[in-house]
Amino acid sequence: MSVRAKDTLGGRAAVVGIGATEFSKDSGRSELRLSVEAVRAALDDAGLYPADVDGMVTFTMDTSPEITVAQAAGIGELSFFSRIHYGGGAACATVQQAALAVAAGMAEVVVCYRAFNERSGRRFGSGVQHREASAEGVALGWSLPSGLLTPASWVAMAARRYLYTHGLTPDAFGQVAVVDRAYAATNPAAYFHGRPITLADHAASRWIVEPLRLLDCCQETDGGQALVVTSVERARDLPHVPAVVAAAAQGAGRAQEQMTSFYRDDLSGLPEMGVVARQLWRTSGMGPADIDVAVLYDHFTPFVLMQLEEFGFCEPGAAAGFVASRTLPLNTHGGQLGEAYLHGMNGIAEAVRQLRGTAVNGISGAARTLVTAGTGVPTSGLILTADG
Repeated sequence: MSVRAKDTLGGRAAVVGIGATEFSKDSGRSELRLSVEAVRAALDDAGLYPADVDGMVTFTMDTSPEITVAQAAGIGELSFFSRIHYGGGAACATVQQAALAVAAGMAEVVVCYRAFNERSGRRFGSGVQHREASAEGVALGWSLPSGLLTPASWVAMAARRYLYTHGLTPDAFGQVAVVDRAYAATNPAAYFHGRPITLADHAASRWIVEPLRLLDCCQETDGGQALVVTSVERARDLPHVPAVVAAAAQGAGRAQEQMTSFYRDDLSGLPEMGVVARQLWRTSGMGPADIDVAVLYDHFTPFVLMQLEEFGFCEPGAAAGFVASRTLPLNTHGGQLGEAYLHGMNGIAEAVRQLRGTAVNGISGAARTLVTAGTGVPTSGLILTADG
């Protein structure tokens, strides 16, 4: 039996700056410009300058390369640059990569960013339009001929199995939608600001792919979000309370594919998030009872329920009731259903605001936040804590 080396990352890096553009359906400007605006806003928030940055991390799906953004933002030499795969699953891993670089001395100040015109430009929700020959393309070849062409159709397969396994109806998913939209309604930055919904509204929304309704599906957003990561020591000299990276993890399950893992043993859970959960609890020394606020990736409502179960907040099949109980503050910015769809990067920013005490829907005394990234794909997660 192999023995895993101790994770020594926790407590060595912190998120010290957050910045975003407005969230819209038509930004009217290039993705590069959105990236630069978000990066500059995050640096201003951190009390740092472009010349302080020597590392950058983004997504493989981003159209604005690290060196191009650095040039456009006035950033000089880079000693570290990296990209993370698998769409929304990359979000928390960008901070993990940044923290690893800082902890290893490879960089001192690392900016993580994501920017796209996902509504007015390339719409990820439209599904497969064209794909270059690849191993992943071969895997999709088993699903596409059956009409499973979009993310909603892929998730619907797992959602249907989840309902069958636990004897539930699609109304269970409405609990997540209602909570997200309630928080979005009081968040001026949210696209759905001032527009809460009820369970009846959820049940009346049109089918997208049964058992998913319109209000089970996240938005399509134009915008950008950036985060600044540096050492905890340096963070203490900067303007805001540092959001310390207490634990960071990536995870892929057995027989994992990109949202089409239909041939693994159990379709009613998210094994990849189970991998992340075990790492986060083990390396942080925490458990579900220690978390004050959770920001869980919500591109589709069923996967929020499955995540709560994978992390041990409740028993399998009990997550809808858990959400309804409001026991755990969840997606207090409105999530991707209510605030904006930025592949989860805006969720990390919300976790930071909760720790700073500056969130619009602030949770009193919040000192430990859990954040997750895309589900149904290889994924990632963070536990962020207030310094001290």
